[in-house]
Amino acid sequence: MATSAAQRTADLRNYVIVTGAYWADTITDGAIRLLVLFYFYELGYSPIAVASLFLFYELFGIVTNLVGGWLAARMGLRFTLLGGLATQLVALGMLLVAPQSLLVVPYVMAAQALSGIAKDLTKMSSKSAVKLIVPEDASGQLYRWVALLTGSKNAIKGVGFFVGGLLLTTVGFHAALGVLMAIVATALVLVLVLMRGQLGRPDSKAKFRGMFSNNRAVNVLASARIFLFASRDVWFVVGVPVFLRSEQGWSFWQVGAFLAVWVIGYGAVQATAPRHVRDPDGRTATWLAFTLAAFPVAIAVALSAGIDGSLAVVGGLIAFGLVFALNSAVHSYLILAYAEGDKVAMNVGFYYMANAAGRLTGTVLSGLLYQWQGLEACLWGSAIFIVITGLLSRSLPSVRRDSPAVAGAPAAG
Repeated sequence: MATSAAQRTADLRNYVIVTGAYWADTITDGAIRLLVLFYFYELGYSPIAVASLFLFYELFGIVTNLVGGWLAARMGLRFTLLGGLATQLVALGMLLVAPQSLLVVPYVMAAQALSGIAKDLTKMSSKSAVKLIVPEDASGQLYRWVALLTGSKNAIKGVGFFVGGLLLTTVGFHAALGVLMAIVATALVLVLVLMRGQLGRPDSKAKFRGMFSNNRAVNVLASARIFLFASRDVWFVVGVPVFLRSEQGWSFWQVGAFLAVWVIGYGAVQATAPRHVRDPDGRTATWLAFTLAAFPVAIAVALSAGIDGSLAVVGGLIAFGLVFALNSAVHSYLILAYAEGDKVAMNVGFYYMANAAGRLTGTVLSGLLYQWQGLEACLWGSAIFIVITGLLSRSLPSVRRDSPAVAGAPAAG
């Protein structure tokens, strides 16, 4: 018993270190996104071309979550965390040391691919770590911890947007990259010096085929996650910032500050989700999804009716963010509730592979739809994706993970 308590204390200490490193990488990730988006748009890149810069970022996120979950199972979460931070340094260095190469789109796409790999390795490590320190029968505690981690991550990413806009305005693109490299390097050194052990019990016999879940609840949730995040990124990645900059005349600073405040607020709602949504299950995810679908439709109708674009988008995006944050927090809890204890890293990796697939779909369509028919087309695409999310969520278990019904074959809700 004493050994078990000591192990849990060590895991908690390591978890704090993992979370701090994850926050450092998340600030950097948000800042890079804004820097790249506006730097290349100002160089004259079309919305489709700008979206293509993030194509490998999202595509390699799919691969990373699969391979990363397997590596974490075999070698421990410390290995994947250090790998993520080191990869982020390489990605930043590529953009910093070869400014003439920034005119070559494939080169920038490759740098963004490495950044995406880094972000997903650190995210998978921190999310998996939660399961290790929460007792199996403490579903309420698990929900609160997951909500806090997920919410803080998104709030920190909002800070990253703010930092990116500020640095681009004050010191320029290349100096900003140097600042971000210093943040990531500091996190890497702290993990190397302070972390003990591997965080969890590595299994050198873990097979890659185990990454593909045979848990029906995990598979359905992963499918719903694809469409949920496609519904956000189809208008958030390119559509909204370009619309505010080019059609509403906002400055870099204004767009960056607004996106930062939105993501911080979104994260705050996620962190407090247990206060607003109690004992979530598949039915919770279903009604939240169908409620969410109303907001992009309302914004699109408002724009068609000639209502001021800034007012419609800002007001609508705030309302959308509130409900989306609750939906995402419920999903983040459910994946750990459904995950099998000895395969948590693999189940979480599989789930975030689906998350990356949704972001990839949304990112590509954000550029295509905006260039085709503007922001309204992006909004209608978002609504369609959300409806599909709700329909899939109806098949999620209507009971919690610690119920016997879920421990066996999950029943449809």
